[in-house]
Amino acid sequence: MNIIIFGPPGAGKGTQSKYLVKKISGFQISTGDLLREEIKKDSEIGKMIINDMNDGKFVSDEIVDRLIKKFIFDPQKKNKLIFDGYPRSLSQAKNLDLLLNNTNQKIDLIFFLNVDKDIIVKRIEKRKIIEKRSDDELNTTLARYDTYMKTTSPVLDFYSKSSNFHEIDGNLEIEEITRKIDSFINV
Repeated sequence: MNIIIFGPPGAGKGTQSKYLVKKISGFQISTGDLLREEIKKDSEIGKMIINDMNDGKFVSDEIVDRLIKKFIFDPQKKNKLIFDGYPRSLSQAKNLDLLLNNTNQKIDLIFFLNVDKDIIVKRIEKRKIIEKRSDDELNTTLARYDTYMKTTSPVLDFYSKSSNFHEIDGNLEIEEITRKIDSFINV
């Protein structure tokens, strides 16, 4: 089973993805984690990523697509992928479809965690204290939220036509969101 979870920064994608990893014995592909790992390595890609992230921009589709390709083509991860925050643009969504088709896979479920901006700000402020993430400054968060909503609108339109698309109220408590996601999984 391959699952996409998307929503704005701070929507709870990572929390729900970690739950799904355990539930379906899957593999989480967090583009945020992959990007932060490249930054930690201080690689050339990492330097390009940090400049974009600090400006509240999305990292280029080319970089993100390159980072996730190895997971999709890994035979041990086949049909056990949980895409956490990917795709974020229409070109990434189309690239994902192409990569999955090339490996005889498909997306089984798509969850959009829809969260109000004020809730996001509160969550990010809390996460900043707990996780000490460099990309959790308030101005950066607001810029990322606005960029996310603008950039992913076509992705939302693209996936919302699918019968396996489910919009979930991301303003709910973690356990309630998990129960709603569970109701769509027949494992």
